[in-house]
Amino acid sequence: MIQSNQQDKNNFIYAQSRYHGKVKPEYLAFDANLQEFARKVGYISALETAGKLSPEEAYKQIQTLWKQLKHSKKELGIGNEVKY
Repeated sequence: MIQSNQQDKNNFIYAQSRYHGKVKPEYLAFDANLQEFARKVGYISALETAGKLSPEEAYKQIQTLWKQLKHSKKELGIGNEVKY
C-alpha cells in the first residue's frame, strides 16, 4: 500500500503528457526533456513569484535549463533532418 501511494504521488508530481507526434526514439527522448524543462520552469516561476528566488536567479536557472534543452536537441539530431 505504501509503495502504491508513493507511486501515485510520483505520477502526480512528475506527470507526463502522452506524445502524439511522429514516433521516433529521438523524438520521444526530446519530448521527455521538453516536458521536464517545462515542469522545472514552472517550479522556478512559482518560487520567484513567492519571493523565494530573485528575478535574476530565476532567469539564470531558466537560462541554464534552456541551454541544456538546446544541447539535448542538438545531440538527438532534432531539426537536422533533410527535407525533400
